[in-house]
Amino acid sequence: MSELLCCEHLTKKYGSKVALDDISLNLGCGKIIGLLGPNGSGKTTLIKLINGILTPTKGTVKIDGKAPGVETKRIVSYLPDNIYLNTWMRVEQIVEYFSDFYEDFRPELAYRMLENLKISPKDKLKHLSKGNKEKVCLILVMSRKAKLYVLDEPIAGVDPAARDYVLNTIINNYDPDATVLISTHLISDIEQVLDEAIFINNGKIVLHKSVDEIREENSKSVDELFREVFKWW
Repeated sequence: MSELLCCEHLTKKYGSKVALDDISLNLGCGKIIGLLGPNGSGKTTLIKLINGILTPTKGTVKIDGKAPGVETKRIVSYLPDNIYLNTWMRVEQIVEYFSDFYEDFRPELAYRMLENLKISPKDKLKHLSKGNKEKVCLILVMSRKAKLYVLDEPIAGVDPAARDYVLNTIINNYDPDATVLISTHLISDIEQVLDEAIFINNGKIVLHKSVDEIREENSKSVDELFREVFKWW
């Protein structure tokens, strides 16, 4: 199947508020794609629908031809925008937990990345800084051999000096046939790694093109075009 993620007429309402409005979106394999939009634009709602945390009001989501559920969790590696791990656990205990839970988890890769970041596996999560907690979460997600990686604001909580390492972690540790969907508002920091960009606002997709097309057609970087499109938001 050429389309890894397929959303058709996807709508999500919270009471009378429309969070996503009739979105149709197809993502292929082997891409790093930015999901870009201002706060409240619908990015996290879309990500939660992809991961089966929310159910659509209307429309469908299919991942590798399947609706979100037990089967898709085996091929989707998800990084939420908040710390979700038990902070009383040691890092090595969390690695062991992921090893037991996910067949595609690569503990040797996780330990290598922890060593590179000088994070001790013996440390309890609660004793780590916020930035290091977020790095541990990213390491766990990227240590899976998934088909689709969905990362919600993976660099928002880390200091600028560490962002290049985080991006290199993403680039170097996913299967080239897999797809990475990155939600962020820090476009200038991630533009260098993107193959495609999706602009979303008020629950609607306003642009979905390759970064090369954006630059050629607009004579602007993705960040410059984003600032122009969303200058009033």
